[in-house]
Amino acid sequence: MAYSELVSAEREPIQVNTAPRKPRILLAASGSVAAIKFGNLCHCFSEWAEVRAVATKASLHFIDRASLPKDVILYTDEDEWSTWTKIGDSVLHIELRRWADIMVIAPLSANTLGKIAGGLCDNLLTCIVRAWDYSKPLFVAPAMNTFMWNNPFTERHLMLIDELGISLIPPVTKRLACGDYGNGAMAEPSLIFSTVRLFLESRAQ
Repeated sequence: MAYSELVSAEREPIQVNTAPRKPRILLAASGSVAAIKFGNLCHCFSEWAEVRAVATKASLHFIDRASLPKDVILYTDEDEWSTWTKIGDSVLHIELRRWADIMVIAPLSANTLGKIAGGLCDNLLTCIVRAWDYSKPLFVAPAMNTFMWNNPFTERHLMLIDELGISLIPPVTKRLACGDYGNGAMAEPSLIFSTVRLFLESRAQ
């Protein structure tokens, strides 16, 4: 139902409206404990922008759907496969890419970082990234254990996504969910929101 509403909205006749529309922000969560903050992140953006949300199967273990703003639709891998039945049907990851002005992946897990850096696209989130139009901004806010963050693979993967034009919102140092103390915690939702908003508003000037 939610997906059909998105597609039908995209196909409505264009109406002339001189008032500026709100930015369209696509928020995405991958499988990190930091996904418990995803509802807070959606609330930060929803008062300023139109928001759609995407969650990987692993992230759903941490996301409290009831914490999401009522007007934010959450898309999952099941929506990607259930909404297409024949040639000519809309493809969800393409529709979401077309809809969004900006994409923000927060949290970005080590696993999803590796997938993006390697060009893999085996779920809704990574399919959107693989099909992304890089004339539009894409931000990521990693979240992982300190040793995972300091792993040589992470540095290589960050270099690869930087070459794509993906912007990094770095993790912070604090006591992590696993009990370790160190760098790797996702930036606070308020900081992610202010970073994206300042970027967009400065570019509009």
